[in-house]
Amino acid sequence: MNSGTEDAGAPGAILGVTPVGAGVELRVAGPSGEFSLLCTPARARELAGALARAADEAESALSAEPVTVRAQELRRGDVRDGAGAMTVESVRVDGTTAQITWKSGAGRTWTQGYDADAEITLRRRA
Repeated sequence: MNSGTEDAGAPGAILGVTPVGAGVELRVAGPSGEFSLLCTPARARELAGALARAADEAESALSAEPVTVRAQELRRGDVRDGAGAMTVESVRVDGTTAQITWKSGAGRTWTQGYDADAEITLRRRA
């Protein structure tokens, strides 16, 4: 299995990942040259986790400004602005009422009714 990804933010740069024996080779090629690194599977997983966390932080920074949407426009994964994290699990609109099922950071779920046009301020948009 060999995979390669071109980064739109770095024109001409390509990241390649290839299993090599009991390891994983990471290759970065760009206009200025190529760099190759051989990792153990554990080290590759650690790197993947670090990259995923960095991507999450970057996405959160992009959406740091709260956004306000109508209740009927909420989507699964939207996070409500406020003291505690409340994430939208589901949305059901019945005429002029939006039934929103929320999930707290502690895992508790509940359903709350809103006027479909009520403005809800979100911390992060899904």
